[in-house]
Amino acid sequence: MRPLRTAVVAAAALCALAPAATAVADSHPTPQRGFLLTVSGAENTWIRGVSLHCSPKAGGGHPDAQAACDDITKARGDFGSLPGDPHACTKQYDPVTATASGTWRGRTVSWTKTFGNACELDAAAGPVFRF
Repeated sequence: MRPLRTAVVAAAALCALAPAATAVADSHPTPQRGFLLTVSGAENTWIRGVSLHCSPKAGGGHPDAQAACDDITKARGDFGSLPGDPHACTKQYDPVTATASGTWRGRTVSWTKTFGNACELDAAAGPVFRF
């Protein structure tokens, strides 16, 4: 009877730990639909992020989801090819890093780029990282 009791206790313990193991494995999940967009300051002194999905309808936490989705569509999901909003910027060096991870029309996207300052990010990415 003792081995059966030990087996039952061990099985219960494993069942209790299964959600924790899953949580550790999924600590940085890729969204199944849309994107997780982040912008961070030099050496991650600050960070902000927002979710964005473009299909079937623009939404998520992005303040201008439709404009962001329109630009991502123009770039065919390639964040390095966003049309942006070209304008002059100062040469002040205050780096920001933008990231996008998620799924675009069934294709996994993982993009990161550091810009000299927030103005340069805005000029290159337009509404996509305006949050």
